[in-house]
Amino acid sequence: MRKELTCINCPLGCALSAEVEIVDGVPVVTSVSGNTCPRGEAYAKKELTHPTRIITSTVRVHGGTLAAVPVKTASDIPKEKIFEIMKVLQGVDVDAPVNLGQVIVRDVAGTGADIVATRTVGEAR
Repeated sequence: MRKELTCINCPLGCALSAEVEIVDGVPVVTSVSGNTCPRGEAYAKKELTHPTRIITSTVRVHGGTLAAVPVKTASDIPKEKIFEIMKVLQGVDVDAPVNLGQVIVRDVAGTGADIVATRTVGEAR
């Protein structure tokens, strides 16, 4: 079967066309066309066989100069874990101060990825 997708690895946004076969119930990408660099082929293969995402969100901060701190996964996570991770983050509160890069949740939802702060939040005075 043929799948059409747009590469998101750079601003070019190449229109990719991939041939996918199902072998023993598992999708296998047999060819990719339309990419202008090797990253497009790698993206198509990953997206069609094991899609991953970086998650961004916020968590509540107690006693801080801001009510919430922006956070993200330190690495990409399996796409099917998005809602589980968001549910975990709904229950997370941190105390100020929070530092840029500080680990907020280790190994979120068993993915091996940490949730880290993407901004510093100082203590309220």
